[in-house]
Amino acid sequence: MMMKEVDPVTLKQWMDEGSAVLVDVREPDEHARECIARDHHMPLSNFNPAALPDHDDKIVVYYCASGGRTGMYGPQLAEVTARARQVYHLTGGIMAWKSAGNSVD
Repeated sequence: MMMKEVDPVTLKQWMDEGSAVLVDVREPDEHARECIARDHHMPLSNFNPAALPDHDDKIVVYYCASGGRTGMYGPQLAEVTARARQVYHLTGGIMAWKSAGNSVD
């Protein structure tokens, strides 16, 4: 399964519809500074596929700061998310999310 890219506007729509599960793979200090509401925090440094939230037949979207980490580890993340309907990473990460005018916690 390949990981596709999604823009912040589409991701927000999916989240509002409840069709997407959002996973933040940044480190704990990054997540503590700011995060996207309703995300699930699972840092890449100790990523545990068994701890993924229920994602059967949902769209799973991974994000990091700028999209570099999720882009680099995309194939591995997509592989462990095999039960998902589709797997994406947020293009531009949380920086693009904020640039699109979306709020962070």
